[in-house]
Amino acid sequence: MKSGNAKSTPTNRRTRKEQPDPAQAARLRAANINPRTGLATDYLNHFNEAIMLLEMVPSMPECAKDFMSWRPLTYSEHFMASHFKRRDLAIEAYNSADVIIRAEFDNITSAMTSILMAVGAAMRQATKHKTRAILAEQATGWVKPLVALAGGIINGGSEADVDYIMTH
Repeated sequence: MKSGNAKSTPTNRRTRKEQPDPAQAARLRAANINPRTGLATDYLNHFNEAIMLLEMVPSMPECAKDFMSWRPLTYSEHFMASHFKRRDLAIEAYNSADVIIRAEFDNITSAMTSILMAVGAAMRQATKHKTRAILAEQATGWVKPLVALAGGIINGGSEADVDYIMTH
């Protein structure tokens, strides 16, 4: 159950019921940004890169070094560093997204980042390949469902779906 403490939302933020005007929605769709959420799945590529490296660690131990060099990027940092054609629009849409949707999304991406950074730190401490392989397999199992959950939020999954997934 949600807390009864209501926070005021800035006036430049869309609420769940508001939609961008048709011209803006068309620009967002053309840029692969969900007009309803203001989010783009391209950001998940940043986490999928880490997952790909983790999946290779058990059979290719040298990939652990590549994974350990992975660094987290915020949504804006990811787009600023990317070759995404409409990166400014992606950042603007994110900044204008509904605060509740963005908070749900940010909580999940923060959890993924925390897991990946903790696993990277543990791998740096590990001296045996087998230990690194186990860490990689566990992390993959934890992060993949979170990437799917984040994708659901980007694509407009309902809050009820998020609550269900987080409790099961």
